[in-house]
Amino acid sequence: MRIIAGEFGGRRLKPPPDERTRPMLDRVREAVFSSLGERVDGARVLDLFAGTGSLGLEAISRGAAHARLVESDAKVLKLLRENVAALGIADRAQVAPGDALRRESWSARGDDTRYQLIFVDSPYPLLSGAATRRLLLNALDTLTGEWLDPQGRLVFHAPREIVDVAEFGAHVSAVSRGYGTSDIWYLEPKTAP
Repeated sequence: MRIIAGEFGGRRLKPPPDERTRPMLDRVREAVFSSLGERVDGARVLDLFAGTGSLGLEAISRGAAHARLVESDAKVLKLLRENVAALGIADRAQVAPGDALRRESWSARGDDTRYQLIFVDSPYPLLSGAATRRLLLNALDTLTGEWLDPQGRLVFHAPREIVDVAEFGAHVSAVSRGYGTSDIWYLEPKTAP
């Protein structure tokens, strides 16, 4: 697993410690960042379910100003911290231990600045159970409505054809693109007519 382009292009990231952490494939990550284009430059980024940090660290490599990387698994957090340290970007990448579905994890205390990019690469099983699915979809709704900059974009990685556009909130504009067994959803706040 590697950073694809930018300042740290070609640098290897330490892989996940086991199969429970499923990083986004390089080719899918490349497609995501190609679609984001200049939105990454200078962006403030929130990477939820950060895992190894491949999305947030790729964003920093491509010019994002800062990334908050939220992860709850202790073994993966250790690895994430090592990846940030290896790149020497602790000043630009904040590792935040916590539950990615809880708003307390989304920003430092007292910081109400919105994000230009939010990545949500949640474990696929969260979409399997009715209760966890609702928690995840509610979090996406709250993130898009309250935490995402009006010109920002939330990128949500899900299994292919398991989420329907009607499941997103009324204030959310959602478009998906399929890549193999994955769907990448691009969510934005709807602009007033």
